[in-house]
Amino acid sequence: MSEQTIAAPIDEPQERGFSRYQAFLIALLAFTQFTLILDFIIMSPLGAILMPSLNITAGQFGVAVSAYAFAAGISGILAAGFADRFDRKRLLLFFYVGFTFGTVLCALAQNFHVLLLGRIVTGLFGGVIGSVVLAIVTDLFPLHLRGRVMGFIQTAFAASQVLGVPAGLFLANHWNWHICFVAIVGLSIAAIATIALVMEPVDGHLKLQHDRNPFQHLISTVAQPRYTLAFLVTTLLATGGFMLMPFGSAFTVHNLGIDIVHLPTIYLVSGLFSILMGPLVGRASDAFGKYPTFIFGCVVSAIMVLIYTHLGHVSLLTAIVVNVLMFVGIFSRMIPSQALMSAIPDASQRGSFSAISASVQQLSGGLGSVAAAAIVAENADGSLLHFDRIGYVVVASSMISLIAMYFVQRPIAKRAGRRVV
Repeated sequence: MSEQTIAAPIDEPQERGFSRYQAFLIALLAFTQFTLILDFIIMSPLGAILMPSLNITAGQFGVAVSAYAFAAGISGILAAGFADRFDRKRLLLFFYVGFTFGTVLCALAQNFHVLLLGRIVTGLFGGVIGSVVLAIVTDLFPLHLRGRVMGFIQTAFAASQVLGVPAGLFLANHWNWHICFVAIVGLSIAAIATIALVMEPVDGHLKLQHDRNPFQHLISTVAQPRYTLAFLVTTLLATGGFMLMPFGSAFTVHNLGIDIVHLPTIYLVSGLFSILMGPLVGRASDAFGKYPTFIFGCVVSAIMVLIYTHLGHVSLLTAIVVNVLMFVGIFSRMIPSQALMSAIPDASQRGSFSAISASVQQLSGGLGSVAAAAIVAENADGSLLHFDRIGYVVVASSMISLIAMYFVQRPIAKRAGRRVV
């Protein structure tokens, strides 16, 4: 049974572009990702406001931030057995409502314990949404279009940086930090209503279910040897990416000599370029092949990471250019890798595979951040020591993932009658 016949009915894509419903669906899924990512990344810039407001220490704040990632990692494993047993639209609604409830708890928090509970609940439900979105894309779009779809959906990350974080900080500075989460709740409710009223069911995979219980379904997915290498690639990419992220601001200010007031400019310009790059990288991966685009992304990101982690004091323009080029490499690696991964699982195991993959990604990212913290040290002037070592680790993981991805895509290419796909 082919990919196109196991999904819920949807208009076949035309050469000129997507149908009206397909375009709407892509925009809706991108918007759900936007609210999800915004809820996650808004915690970092709100730290300076949250800690004195709730009278919590930096250590407690760190626990609240990491609680989301570890809760998301655990929930992915727990949900994997159920991921293919329900209509994906209903599954998306269920977890999105839970995510929104967790964000409500954050908005109402008056002390550390309620905030921590809110972050745990948000992570438990929000950690599964990305995998459900990926399963929906895989069910409803053929492989030769998934690069473009992933490219549009991944712009949610850049949009959250460009639109969400500045807007959130504006609200926090002019009212209070609670309003930031209230705004995310409002956006999430609008998305929930749209999903419930307009989105069509995605239930074609239910005809292919054979496992009698969720635990059996989870075990049958984990036990597939051909999935193991894909999970390894996910681990390598997530670990490398999350090692750089936590220290980006401190390195830019103290090592590159960029005034802290110019940090928003760097994020703004990088985010705007990322919004433009996402769809272009998606088109390139569909036109030239997912694996060749992934090679390009790995090479560019490796070069730029080495340059970035070895920089001394530079001008603002140089810092912006380096960051933009580094994001070009990251997006050129991230979008085709997701499109390739979507073609690996059997139709009856797409939900569970995506849930486990998302769980591996979250847990690997958390461990990567911990490992990076163990590598770097802080000088008396605030500058970071040994940051270049993180660069070497990131490049090494990227090169290993490049080799491993070749073997991941080989059976996909073989089915398509090509050497690479």
